[in-house]
Amino acid sequence: MRRSATAVLATVALAATGCLGAKGDSDANRGAGAKTVTLTISANAISGGKNAVEADWITKYVIPVFTDKLKQEGVTGTIKFRPSGVDDEQYKTKLALDLKTGGGADIVSLDGIWVGEFAEAGYVKPLDEVARASAVNQWDGWPQIPDTVQQNMSYQGKRYGVPAGTDGRVLFYNKSLFRRAGLPATWQPTSWDDVLAAGQKLKAAGVPAPIQLNAGTAMGEATTMQGVLPLLVGTGTQIYDPKTKKWQGDTRNMRDVLGLYQRTYGDGLGDRTLQQEARGRDQSFADFAAGKIAILLEGDYFWRSVVEPNLGLAPIENRDQVVGYAKIPAMRPGAGIRGQDFVSMSGGGGRAINPNTRYPQQAWELLAFMNSAEATKALLQGNARITQRNDVNAEVLKGDPMLNFVATQVLPLTAFRPGLAVYPQVSAALQQATADVVAGRTPDQAAAAYQAAVEKALGGSGDVATG
Repeated sequence: MRRSATAVLATVALAATGCLGAKGDSDANRGAGAKTVTLTISANAISGGKNAVEADWITKYVIPVFTDKLKQEGVTGTIKFRPSGVDDEQYKTKLALDLKTGGGADIVSLDGIWVGEFAEAGYVKPLDEVARASAVNQWDGWPQIPDTVQQNMSYQGKRYGVPAGTDGRVLFYNKSLFRRAGLPATWQPTSWDDVLAAGQKLKAAGVPAPIQLNAGTAMGEATTMQGVLPLLVGTGTQIYDPKTKKWQGDTRNMRDVLGLYQRTYGDGLGDRTLQQEARGRDQSFADFAAGKIAILLEGDYFWRSVVEPNLGLAPIENRDQVVGYAKIPAMRPGAGIRGQDFVSMSGGGGRAINPNTRYPQQAWELLAFMNSAEATKALLQGNARITQRNDVNAEVLKGDPMLNFVATQVLPLTAFRPGLAVYPQVSAALQQATADVVAGRTPDQAAAAYQAAVEKALGGSGDVATG
């Protein structure tokens, strides 16, 4: 590739948008003293369409308020927004191409699951390498973001971006059904055996499906995030070990997880048919609301959007009195990751700085501003949602005990999916393994087939843990 003419043309074109000086320039001080600055924000959000609340927040709050902030500092700032409203994979592909070729916005939105992949490709770099390390590392926002949540935008121990909200998974349960089975209204199991024992009592009390543990391929990623991965971290390991760079294969941990699926569905504690239906997850929501399912592993989305009394997908009028919630126990006390008694999984995304920005310091100031307490509250628009910041959560969630429970007791225990390109194939293999067990195969058989699928996805067995 001829770089001379191409590089010049690229630099001229990109300079017009405010992004990029010389490719490969890692000087965090470039443009630091500029009195006229142009910065661009991109996100898969568009007013009137996908993620409209975020798009409106950027255009109506972030841009005017930050522009005024720069003005007070004697800087003339022009902040632009590049909206998108496309499928996430389309957005990812376009973003990767922009960053690969030295283009793109100065502040870019990333799903947390993409971070490792983009980092390994060199499309994003650690924040303290892009902007001044002292400014980044001493930001007063970091102490407000739990270390576990920071992992969502980190890779191999380095921060590549700032998280922009998250969620957490818990066990929801129906207090009325628990009362019928002689179980306590305030329930906190401390092991998988405790959950299964409750399931047996509920079954004896006539509950059609005591436990709903997402399984199978029809539920897609819901099987992985609301099933396999929370259970796997409860055995003391994650699906990918960044230290050994190995994925879980046919291991004791995986067989233990599949064994729980066998004990749940093999013993008639769950509805097998739900795991095979195209709309099985939606039906599980309706069945919980109708009192047919007693225990359900789900994210806080279930509380605020599914059984929400007024606008929920499967509303429960007296939700606050009927629906209980508990932390997900490890397989047994102390068996979870980091020696934890309880575990969870979380999702979410965040924002990173384009390493090619012409104004790395001002880009960091914009990113920090977007994640300040004031800006975070502005994004919520008065709604109760779990944010990345403890101080904001303490203020906005005080009226919602369930969301406050997740923010204060679950997020410190949580884990995230690995942000690597092969993860979707591994996830699909996990879903198939659970489908196999629900269909009657043994955990050993399902784990062996899963191992073969992961090896195929990785192109060999060198990166797959066994034993």
